[in-house]
Amino acid sequence: MRHIDFEVDRAHARSVNQTLGDMRRLQFSSALVALALVAGAVGLFFVGRAWATVLGFVLVAGAVTCVWLVLWVPRKVGSIDDLYRDNPVVPAVVGALQPRGVTLLSLLDVAKPGNEPKYALVTRNIARRPLQRLRVGDRVPAVALCNDRSRHSTDDTWEMVTIMPIEWGTRDAGVLARAEAEIPAVEWDFLASRIDETEAIRTSRLTRQLIPADEWPDELR
Repeated sequence: MRHIDFEVDRAHARSVNQTLGDMRRLQFSSALVALALVAGAVGLFFVGRAWATVLGFVLVAGAVTCVWLVLWVPRKVGSIDDLYRDNPVVPAVVGALQPRGVTLLSLLDVAKPGNEPKYALVTRNIARRPLQRLRVGDRVPAVALCNDRSRHSTDDTWEMVTIMPIEWGTRDAGVLARAEAEIPAVEWDFLASRIDETEAIRTSRLTRQLIPADEWPDELR
């Protein structure tokens, strides 16, 4: 697997990294729900009836679950430095323009370690930043984020797959150029040849499409 070492610009990442933004929104929503459940539980306890007390404890249990989620999400996802350091560099291109953003199309191996490679085309919608000009076909080196919903998954492919552009972690043009150069030209060319499939993949249930082995570039076989 390809990796790239660079110093993450945390201030930049906090302002533009949509993966971090999604995580913060989940934590914030969970915290709000926890507060609402606690408030509801307190009100029920003041009622003083048996049924209200039982329901109050149910709400408290729900609040505890929400607090656990707030604490669990960062540990599950990892720090921004970990995400860029530990995950493989993959090619992505702008596959389609959207009203307020773009759809990225990426090529990555979705097989878990120890299994034969299984390459897939994966899409991710991202917002377009002010003054950012992107065109279909533009190259966007990224890292692949792969995980399972449950520790007990026995599938040989990851259940959850997405990408995170390297430009969300640095403004250093040299780092971005180095990341792009790490990816063989054959992979960039293969992605460019499949851009027309972006919309179909974007609107599919898993937003990814496995590529039959006989369609892989020779260098990936």
